[in-house]
Amino acid sequence: MNNKKKPRKIDRLKHKYRFVILNDDTFEEKLSFRLSRLNVYTVFGVGSLFLIALVTVLIAFTPLREFIPGYTDVNLRKTGIENTIKIDSLENILRQKEQYLQNINKIIQGEPLVYNDTVVIDSNLNYKNIVNEKIPEDSLLRVMIETEEKYNLFKTAGRTPSSISSLIFFNPIKGIVTEQFNAKKQHFGIDLVAPKNEVIKATLDGTVIFAEWTSETGYVIQLQHANNLISIYKHNSVLHKKQGDKVKAGDVIAIVGNTGELSSGPHLHFELWYNGIPLNPEEYILF
Repeated sequence: MNNKKKPRKIDRLKHKYRFVILNDDTFEEKLSFRLSRLNVYTVFGVGSLFLIALVTVLIAFTPLREFIPGYTDVNLRKTGIENTIKIDSLENILRQKEQYLQNINKIIQGEPLVYNDTVVIDSNLNYKNIVNEKIPEDSLLRVMIETEEKYNLFKTAGRTPSSISSLIFFNPIKGIVTEQFNAKKQHFGIDLVAPKNEVIKATLDGTVIFAEWTSETGYVIQLQHANNLISIYKHNSVLHKKQGDKVKAGDVIAIVGNTGELSSGPHLHFELWYNGIPLNPEEYILF
């Protein structure tokens, strides 16, 4: 009975083998190695780890990584982040400017200021504690300026008929000019945005010659004044005068609205015509 033990697997790995290279013609031994399976596995394992480490270093620290899908240039990514930060800063500055202009308009109109918490103008100041109240000095200054300017409204007095340049026009509505007079684009008046239900007043004494609904400009009212002058008020929501009524300068004739196909929001389209020629209202009235 053969009691010889079967060698273990670890022992098999340690068995020595000879790797010999011979000359095929003379059978002369050129090169030989004594190897074991364990040596071969170790060499291949270490070689594989070295190749993996080498490839990792090449990808991480050389420009070769840019040729691998999914990798981008570090400088390009850095530039993108810097541009994103700059855009965010520019957007914040733009919001600051918009709020600044809005508050300037509200100060001019005597309305309370609006504060936007998302716009950071100065973190060291608390703008909510600022109180915007009218003071007597401010009211006196407004009256003084309006009194002085009402005689200096005509920028083109030399080209304006003397019969018109001597007139004092009443402001038809308290609002902001959003589109100016442009005869080349056939916009023969100005557009004034005003609060909802703001009243519209006659700019001069006159007679109502038209007060009807039109599909394009909604409720329209036209006044005939002296010196062949006509004033037109379009896009109204309500008309308070009818054709043939006599009106005085400052009389309420309509309510601002958003009527007609050509209207895109509540506003007044105001026109002045002299002898069939459109005039720029901003040259005669201080809006």
